[in-house]
Amino acid sequence: MSQILTTTLGPVRLIGENATPIWGMTNAERNRRMAESSAKNGSTLAEGHELLFNLTYAFDPLLLRLALETPGTLFAWAGTPIVGQVTQGSDPLTAPHVIDLSDGRKLYNRQLRKLEQPMVRELTPSTRREIERRSYFGAYKGVTDLLTKYLWPELALILTRIAAQLKMTPNMVSVIGVTLCLVATFLFAKGMYWSGFLSGFIFMVLDTVDGKLARCTITSSKWGNVIDHGVDLVHPPFWWYFWGTGLVYWGLQLSPATFTFIMTAVIAGYVLQRLIEGMFLKDFKMDIHVWRPFDSQFRLITARRNPNMVILFGALLLGRPDIGLIALAWWTIISLVVHAVRLGQAYAVSRSGRPIVSWMDEAEAAAA
Repeated sequence: MSQILTTTLGPVRLIGENATPIWGMTNAERNRRMAESSAKNGSTLAEGHELLFNLTYAFDPLLLRLALETPGTLFAWAGTPIVGQVTQGSDPLTAPHVIDLSDGRKLYNRQLRKLEQPMVRELTPSTRREIERRSYFGAYKGVTDLLTKYLWPELALILTRIAAQLKMTPNMVSVIGVTLCLVATFLFAKGMYWSGFLSGFIFMVLDTVDGKLARCTITSSKWGNVIDHGVDLVHPPFWWYFWGTGLVYWGLQLSPATFTFIMTAVIAGYVLQRLIEGMFLKDFKMDIHVWRPFDSQFRLITARRNPNMVILFGALLLGRPDIGLIALAWWTIISLVVHAVRLGQAYAVSRSGRPIVSWMDEAEAAAA
């Protein structure tokens, strides 16, 4: 049994029926949202083709993106069609490019910077929570900082489920997070570091929740991305600056010369690292942190907000928030040097005539 939906992307054929909800919606609604989201992001269907979704199964959105890249691509599981871009009205299993994922192959998700076997699972009442869990973890970036990768996931999963049940939008979560970010900034300026840490901690977790909620419920928006990425990009230097001014309340204020050096190192180092990452992306069409395994490992601890907060937290436990800020500045300098060296090495490799290829692309090709 099948039905045809008309979406802004084009015709969508739904195979089968499924009343089991996933993230508070039917599987048909989830697939419709994925199709509409793809259209908003500029994807199109080839002439004479349609999208095919099997409602019996839930799958990683990566498969839809890959199917839209190449007309005639169908992803299957043990001979059962799951999702694909196929000729209208055709037998999907006769598509030119049928890829059966039941062989355990891994695919490289460039958007989330990870190499793994995409989720494909039959959606039933008994598998729903496991599928939601797998789709949630499937929305995580494979290359990120150590807190996001190892500390946040379980807590953020609980909050994401609660938000979905309450019908909260990602933008609602973002607004709460931004408010707490501003509160943390104010508390740092007053030397109220523990209270500021609590506000900052909740904000950092919600910074994960809004993105995961958007991906799991297929409700991302341009405005939401502006809020999420814009705040992430802008606020860290303000935290470090006001952490420094708040030292006066502890009687640990830094000398003008030391404070100037630290702020120059922290702010200039942060901006320059971002510029290096942008240059690498512009010239080599990939994130610098997915070039070689070393780069992916260094991303765990590089001088971004979360690793820096670990440094400050350790210093605060020792009652020396001043030393924490000094250590943060030196770690920023070290991270900047590492990124600059890696950029220089990439240019050298490129000039020698060798391609700059992600180790994940190499691993995917080797496994194919």
